[in-house]
Amino acid sequence: MESSLKTNPILTITGSDSTCLSGVQADLKTISQLGGYAVTAITSVTVQTTLGIQEFFDLPAGIVRGQVEAVMNDVAPRVVKIGLVRTRETLDVIVDLLQRYRPEHVIYAPVFRSARGEVLVGKELIADISDRLLPLCSLVVKPEADATHGQANRYASALAFYLNSGYSEAEADAAAHKFVRASSGQTSLQGRGGELYREFLTRVARHWRTNSDVSFYAEALNVSMRYLAQVTRRAANQTPKAIIEEHVAREAESALRSTDSTVQEVARALGFSSQAHFSKFFRKVRGVSPSEFRRRGGRKW
Repeated sequence: MESSLKTNPILTITGSDSTCLSGVQADLKTISQLGGYAVTAITSVTVQTTLGIQEFFDLPAGIVRGQVEAVMNDVAPRVVKIGLVRTRETLDVIVDLLQRYRPEHVIYAPVFRSARGEVLVGKELIADISDRLLPLCSLVVKPEADATHGQANRYASALAFYLNSGYSEAEADAAAHKFVRASSGQTSLQGRGGELYREFLTRVARHWRTNSDVSFYAEALNVSMRYLAQVTRRAANQTPKAIIEEHVAREAESALRSTDSTVQEVARALGFSSQAHFSKFFRKVRGVSPSEFRRRGGRKW
């Protein structure tokens, strides 16, 4: 059956974003919202939350080539939007296919860092992209240091839609900016990191004597240890383990200052298996032994 699309589809070549705030999912959403039709070629799959990227899987270049060729051969899109390119092999494929199929418009929206500042593309590959991909592009969207995850991506997708609809570059630019302004107030996806962080602190305060393993708290909160680490880094710039140890250290300091108990008795009261274990822990987190801490009047230095 022949295609019944009123306009040619737009091909987006980019990575996948689990949160749908950017990447191929956001391209599909924006282009569909405007009334267009997007076809895709995925370059990388991310394990991603609203707090940042946890892991990458870059698809083999041959698979990227197969996706692009299938779409170009079948529906021949006039407009191609390119986003995340993380490997030289994938860059080779994209450059080769752009030169072969020569779409009317190629929009490149560089993705070198995540919205959280994580480095996604190395300097050498950026230089190769500049030398080899940019000359094949009709428009390059400047990376923006905006606080809204996916705003530059949304603009580039809208730009692709308007170019595909027959607008001139100036008209498409104006229309895309208008669309982004109009949609900037829309509710964005919010994670539950703040709530989980507060619950984590509550549980540490409740269980620190008997549980110092991060896995215990992650299981109690029903989240992965990886996500819990993202939550604490975002909220306090610390690992979960560091937060647990800091809580225990403060309790130890209080006991050493306010009681006449021996160090061995303090260690037992705090749940340590031995005085040696407690002393080793205290020296690691505070830089002095418990006895030295006491001799200095409860001061570390």
